[in-house]
Amino acid sequence: MVKLIKRSEIGKRENITIRILSILIALVASGIFLGAMGYNPLEVIFSLGKGAFGSPYRIRETIVKSIPLAITAAGIAVAFKMQFWNIGAEGQIFMGAFGAALIALKFSNTPKPILLLMMLLAAVAFAGLWALISAILKLTFNTNETIITLMLNYIALKFITYLQYGPWRDKKAMNFPKIPNFSDNAILPEVFKIHIGWILALIVIVLLYIFMNHTKLGYEISVIGESENTARYAGINIRKVSLLAIFISGALCGLTGFIQASAVSQTLSVEVTGGIGYTAIIVAWLANLSAPVILVVSILFAALLEGGNFIQTAFGIPNSAALVIQALILFSVLGSELFLKYKLIFSKKLEEEVA
Repeated sequence: MVKLIKRSEIGKRENITIRILSILIALVASGIFLGAMGYNPLEVIFSLGKGAFGSPYRIRETIVKSIPLAITAAGIAVAFKMQFWNIGAEGQIFMGAFGAALIALKFSNTPKPILLLMMLLAAVAFAGLWALISAILKLTFNTNETIITLMLNYIALKFITYLQYGPWRDKKAMNFPKIPNFSDNAILPEVFKIHIGWILALIVIVLLYIFMNHTKLGYEISVIGESENTARYAGINIRKVSLLAIFISGALCGLTGFIQASAVSQTLSVEVTGGIGYTAIIVAWLANLSAPVILVVSILFAALLEGGNFIQTAFGIPNSAALVIQALILFSVLGSELFLKYKLIFSKKLEEEVA
């Protein structure tokens, strides 16, 4: 008989070993799957890396995909650190993009630096306030934040859909349901042929690390996450800290909305999120809510997505098969978390330890 026993702690060497084994298991499972489909497993798996980092263009595309993941995961991490399960990043990205679009379309003749700053501020304000809805309901009526934030995603989606098909519909688009494109001065500039969202992402990661580890508010968020009773005993204003934390969480997701609307879509649409809000939850969880690790995991996750797109084209692999490979890798990596927190004990060994 085999039992799972919770670990008191795990050594660094054992931690690395378990993670490496999880990746190897994922590669073996993917190889078996590819072999069954008639492909050369080694060639396809090698091409995953080539598709993500095989040329300057592919590296840039991987970085572009990692930017929204890193910023959104950072926002989610703030809420999760307080054990407030913010599943509403999608809706907050939508509302951030809406705020940016509202400024971009109404003040299109404003000088570029001022317009971009106005768009950024509007994006973080709209998204932060949108996130506060769930926080206020939680604190006032003890509602389930997981359900509330998830439902708010659909409300935000339908709101953007209404704008796209209704009052904001571009009259010059030959009856096609789209919102007008932003003017040139509402588009984020590029540095090294990549929009400056990558600089904003680095700033966010650095500030998040400092905020969570070296500020009073960051410490209070962690204490509330550990135990509300302890926080209350320590004299922490739980309501105030909670509202501030959730506003920051939503605001960071709104920053993603601003970047995606300005630099990637260059307009507002129902496709502006691209599922980033849900994917970033996995990124934040894999990174154990650590800011530096979030950056690394975001790049690796983006590389997996970009590599998956490449092997579809290079080998004619169906999209569904590429998704299966991505899922196998993710499943193995996420599954390794179980063995980082628990260890397998066979019954005979268990009896010896008890004795």
